[in-house]
Amino acid sequence: MLRNWVVRYWYSFSTTGLLIGTLFFAASLTPTLIPRNYVTQGVLSGLSAAAGYGIGFFLRWLWHYLELPELEARTLSLGKLVAALGSGIVGIIFLWRAAEWQNSIRAVMGMEPVDTGHPLEVGAIALITFVIIVALARLFKMTLIFVSERLRRFVPTRVSYVIGTTIALLVFWSVADGVIFRYGLRAADRSFQRLDTLMPPDTQQPTDPAKTGSAASLVRWNELGRMGRSYIATGPTAADIGAFTGKPAKDPVRVYVGLQSAETPQERARLALEELKRAGGFDRSALVIVTPTGTGWVDEQGIDPVEYLHNGDIASVATQYSYLASWLSLLVEPGYGAEQARALFAEVYRHWTTLPKDKRPKLYLYGLSLGALSSELSNELFEVLGDPYQGALWVGPPFPSRIWNSITAERNPGTPEWLPEFRDGSYVRFTAQKNALAIPGASWGPLRVVYLQYASDPITFFDPHAFYREPDWMKTPRGPDVSPELRWYPVITFLQLILDIAMGTTSPMGHGHVYAAEHYIDAWVEVTDVQDWSPEQIARLKQHFIDARK
Repeated sequence: MLRNWVVRYWYSFSTTGLLIGTLFFAASLTPTLIPRNYVTQGVLSGLSAAAGYGIGFFLRWLWHYLELPELEARTLSLGKLVAALGSGIVGIIFLWRAAEWQNSIRAVMGMEPVDTGHPLEVGAIALITFVIIVALARLFKMTLIFVSERLRRFVPTRVSYVIGTTIALLVFWSVADGVIFRYGLRAADRSFQRLDTLMPPDTQQPTDPAKTGSAASLVRWNELGRMGRSYIATGPTAADIGAFTGKPAKDPVRVYVGLQSAETPQERARLALEELKRAGGFDRSALVIVTPTGTGWVDEQGIDPVEYLHNGDIASVATQYSYLASWLSLLVEPGYGAEQARALFAEVYRHWTTLPKDKRPKLYLYGLSLGALSSELSNELFEVLGDPYQGALWVGPPFPSRIWNSITAERNPGTPEWLPEFRDGSYVRFTAQKNALAIPGASWGPLRVVYLQYASDPITFFDPHAFYREPDWMKTPRGPDVSPELRWYPVITFLQLILDIAMGTTSPMGHGHVYAAEHYIDAWVEVTDVQDWSPEQIARLKQHFIDARK
């Protein structure tokens, strides 16, 4: 009985599907942007094999539907056996090379090589993933057939299949929407909300009345959120900056308004403005409007360097719009970050324009990841042309970023997508790990925009069109931290890049979606027009932040 069931189950698989599925499995083991562990590789390989099997199954169905000549049963049986043996050999060869491919990524990121790609573990996880997906696909087919057979007595056969397919899709979508999207996202929402209320063990309420969250502040300490409290309680002091520069320094002004501080984005923005005025932010020489990531995090690697560069004579202001991770926030509330960024910019900019031009601080924008996308949308250029702010630093912009996409698409011919040049370089420039902002013959205009991006950042360089065409950033010359072994494969590269997005922050500092302070420094020098630091001092500041991470 069991033997007969196994035989029937084996023959139920499509030979074409198994062949294409194996090719997809093999291709999934090749590298993309981010190193993988055996668990993520196994899941990816299982998904890829299932995608290939689905394509092969569809091609076999199409062949049958078009009534093309069929092979004899004996030939089919032999073909299935040969396909199985060939698939096994190909799978083993590619699994054996998996560690080599992963090491090609690790080498360009300065990571220690791995001795093995864990082929047995990868194969087992891939097989389980493949079986689960095929089982779900067959359940979908059973649902379709069940519905269409009952409709066939009332409508033509092909119409019944169309209706059955539609109903099956609606049933499966309803289950996914209810179980995965609603229950899963609500659970994630509650989890992140509880995390946001946690008090980091090393953060204490400030006693300095000038600081946000103090007893004199307009913003309550317990309403700042976890990321807000961390941002206010950390960062360099006047003593830290002075000890490094050897000059008198000021305590940088940091203002933050948490999601619980007010009900609406507009109310939080107005509260932030009043707190900024109370703390003396408009009395500093520079003011940065910060748009945090989805969780409300402001990366200390990004904001600490500019506070050193300005000797503490600088203020920054941020408002939280979510407590979800950026990718979840982008999925659930894609416009909410932009709404909050626009509200904060409008409040600060409106007050800033009322101040005397010779006494007000220079105004800048800054955002990382989802914060970069939202900061881009905080204003339109025509709204500020009459009295422009001085510049913006946008780091690791997500691939849907409108302005970034437009500028990248219109880049100067011959410049790579991962490090483009745009027109004469007077408005926007791009840089990466190595400073690329000193463009020969270029001079800045009144508004300076810099994009800091790594070629290995999948959140920036994910391309939905990779499903069917090679992205431009894969073409030579490639970025310095992109594997030379990377190759484009239809469908597979798309799935690999989706996984890379989820793994983007697992890379070493200075690669992927993890931006290092020393790479921010040149960008801040250009954006904020720092003139009183020598190249030797800049190099020493970079080393200071490198040493601080050790």
